[in-house]
Amino acid sequence: MHFRLLIFCTLGLLSCGTKNTQKDTLRSHPNIVYILADDLGYGDLGCYGQQTIKTPHIDALAQNGMLFTNHYAGSSVCAPSRASLMTGKHTGHAYVRGNYETGPRGFGAGLALRNSDITVAEMLKKAQYQTALIGKWGMGMDGTPGEPNKQGFDYSYGFLNQGHAHNQFPTYLFRNGEKIEIAENKNLEKGAFSNDLFTQEALSYLDHAGEKPFFLYMAYTTPHAEMVLPESPQYDAYKNEVEDKAFKGLGNTDDGDKWAYRSTENPAAAYAAQISHLDACVGKIVEQLKRKGLEENTIVIFSSDNGPHAEGGANPAYFNSAGGLKGMKRDLYEGGIKVPMILKWPAAVAKGSKTDLISSFWDFLPTVAEIAEQKVDELDTDGISFLPTLLGEKQEKHDYLYWEFHENTSTDQAIRRGKFKAIRHDPKGKTELYNLEKDREEEFNIASENPEIISEMDSLFKISRTPHTLWKLKSKQD
Repeated sequence: MHFRLLIFCTLGLLSCGTKNTQKDTLRSHPNIVYILADDLGYGDLGCYGQQTIKTPHIDALAQNGMLFTNHYAGSSVCAPSRASLMTGKHTGHAYVRGNYETGPRGFGAGLALRNSDITVAEMLKKAQYQTALIGKWGMGMDGTPGEPNKQGFDYSYGFLNQGHAHNQFPTYLFRNGEKIEIAENKNLEKGAFSNDLFTQEALSYLDHAGEKPFFLYMAYTTPHAEMVLPESPQYDAYKNEVEDKAFKGLGNTDDGDKWAYRSTENPAAAYAAQISHLDACVGKIVEQLKRKGLEENTIVIFSSDNGPHAEGGANPAYFNSAGGLKGMKRDLYEGGIKVPMILKWPAAVAKGSKTDLISSFWDFLPTVAEIAEQKVDELDTDGISFLPTLLGEKQEKHDYLYWEFHENTSTDQAIRRGKFKAIRHDPKGKTELYNLEKDREEEFNIASENPEIISEMDSLFKISRTPHTLWKLKSKQD
């Protein structure tokens, strides 16, 4: 018997006899709940060193699971990062490589996933999983091939476009492609907070989970701006604890197809309170899994789509949100793309474990494919399954990780290869080089001392991407 199969049998995750009952099938395919924060920094959680913001429920995930110290998002902004997570491709190969929006509600073919793109949800459907998306999608509006119900999700509820998701109190959301009005938020009222709506949907979904295994993708919208949320004792406590500077927004509109961040007197307190509110939502989901007897064989993953932001009055330096790393959202320095990642799976993963494996969003698809006993070799992915790390086995490692970012005047590119990180801000510009083992803050550019490594990195920059009609390399020298 194959060694990994033997481990699964020992754990009771597979039926190793000849009889394959429905219960055995369920146990061989664990439920998967992936919870994604929006613009949460590497240092915003207590288990990653945060001193001010309280995150007891997420910290408990780390105490009862595995904490990743070298995990990377797909990009430094939302849409391409989420596309990387869903399709298993980095931004040199993915179709969605940026936040491209055209037309009403961001209805743009340049943003939407294509019919030919295979998502995690589509792959898991082949393994008889039920699939649900709740929260922020960002890879295709209603009517495009990229809308979630055309990309493998049986059920979807939330924001389809990332621009719309800048409203924390939206006047409408989408359920299975249908526009659902939210009367409580009309006329700029703050009657229904989006994260609360998402959590209510999730609890209801888990309450009605059937005998089939399920994949629930929970994509929350905090702590992304706008920096508003319901009043609460914890929010009041942060107001009294942190120094703050009022943010004057451009106003807002009751037209959900437009947005502008609302003014707030307490953006720093709101940032902290949003994270603690998100933490409480995570606690409710975990508690529901326990209540339904699903905790033991459910994989719960928590991560963030990119580094911390400085929008709507937020100041990532105040809370050391990047955890001492250089850069933030929209940077390919570590602070923009290195993110927390925690995985709890009581049936298989040791409590309180930690790994320094260099991993990425595009590893998620091959990992769950292997867990669901799908053929990883047949998937068109840049990722490598990290299931061996979860089970304490020998792990295949990436030769390197690659990113590109197109929303500046020239294209940024970055590579991590072992201990070295290469960055260039222009395809025809000079390449910076950092030794992350000695210089995690990327303070010392050692390019001039390592011409051979620079030559190797420059070669990798050239071969790590496929051409794209929309996302072409831009140079200031052109």
